Amino acid sequence: MTSQRTSAEDNQSAKTKSRNKNYRHSKSGRWLWFAVGMGGIAMVSGMAGALLAVSWNSTPLQQAQLSPQEEAVFDGDRISGNGLRFSQLTRPVNILLMGMSVLPPDLQNPPPETQNLRYLPQVNSFDGLSDVMLLIKFDPETKKIVMLSVPRDTRTEIEGHGKKKINAANLDGGPALTAKTVSNLLDGVGIDRYVRINVLGVGKLIDALGGVTFYVPKDMKYRDESQHLYINLKAGKQHLNGDQTLQLLRYRHDELGDIGRIQRQQSLLRALIDQTLNPSTLTQLPQILEVVKENIDTNLTVEELVALVGFGVRTNRSNMQMLMLPGRFSEKGEYDASYWLPNKDSIAKLMAKNFGTESITQSPEVTDPSSVRVAIQDSTGGDRSSLRPLVKMLERSGYRNVYFSKPWGEPLEVTHIIAQQGDRDSAESIRNTLGFGEVRVESTGNIGSDISIQVGKDWFQEKAIFPDSTQP
Repeated sequence: MTSQRTSAEDNQSAKTKSRNKNYRHSKSGRWLWFAVGMGGIAMVSGMAGALLAVSWNSTPLQQAQLSPQEEAVFDGDRISGNGLRFSQLTRPVNILLMGMSVLPPDLQNPPPETQNLRYLPQVNSFDGLSDVMLLIKFDPETKKIVMLSVPRDTRTEIEGHGKKKINAANLDGGPALTAKTVSNLLDGVGIDRYVRINVLGVGKLIDALGGVTFYVPKDMKYRDESQHLYINLKAGKQHLNGDQTLQLLRYRHDELGDIGRIQRQQSLLRALIDQTLNPSTLTQLPQILEVVKENIDTNLTVEELVALVGFGVRTNRSNMQMLMLPGRFSEKGEYDASYWLPNKDSIAKLMAKNFGTESITQSPEVTDPSSVRVAIQDSTGGDRSSLRPLVKMLERSGYRNVYFSKPWGEPLEVTHIIAQQGDRDSAESIRNTLGFGEVRVESTGNIGSDISIQVGKDWFQEKAIFPDSTQP
């Protein structure tokens, strides 16, 4: 038995090497990047690594053909270690992640099977509009992961095409032009690699991860017969499969439009990270990628992908920050279409603080509490009068701009103190003032606030020791 098994492994190893030689000439050969003959699992940094590749320098998931000029847009310097340190990042790296939603009219040569249909189906392509855009910084120096959401309707200059919505950059020039456009918008930030995932692969990815338990904030119902898009989700905590998750991610038919969708995306990302990003994810990575490989295009190598996932596994959840591009909605009649208008000054501050775009390190600023906009969002189902002691406490501590906002839909056990604009110091200061709650750097709160306090059940335990709201 042992001899037969060894012989089979040798034969498989030989086949794998042969296919690797023909990598550039055979698309199917790109996926045989596991060295079966080398064994199964590498132990790195006290945890199980996985995915021993045939060629660490190959890019088996890249489907785009970039010119040398386009490749030069991305920083090609090595980002991971050598040998047994392959799963460790060696420097900060910025990844541009794009979620692609492509319809037949987006393509010069739509698939023949879509031409006689009476609706517009999603097409597995990367040549259309980018529906989702995230710039993610993995920083081994600070041990942080920072995710910046860029709304698809952001109005910006696209080189050679004028001012347009930023989601058109991919349609006009692919990942390289998109990276250039994002860099120009974000104070010249460097972009090391890109990842594009087609919407058809998102559902597969969620299913491969085992689904996700999530609190759907409200009933979501929408029908678009032109695309056969059917969204029907009920409010409440539930375990979502791939198709249901896709419905959640695509829903944007409420008062906040795409901004509300970004907030739900951030909440879902945090839930996915908490539930699925663990050491076992590394060992399952080959199987997961096998499921979604046809729906992904990236210039990351296998070893870089392992290093990024490994870094994510080791990163403390409190060091994962989710931001949104500062800006405002365009007003009716202001432009020929509806846009998200970026705020240049706020972008400069955000990028300097979180992505190091300035060469000179600024001294930390102490924010005057009176200038901080604090939104109160109740999740307990009570009336506003029950929260007056909390408001009084904030006002006595110098916070003059405190207001009630739309209640938070999900009942929370622990109060969330949300640094809506990325100002963690102000959120920590409020946490110290109140003496309870959990600070989160994300953009899921009231969009007009600096800090949103999503009041949880722990408030009832603290309320008794707060000053009476009737006292002056």
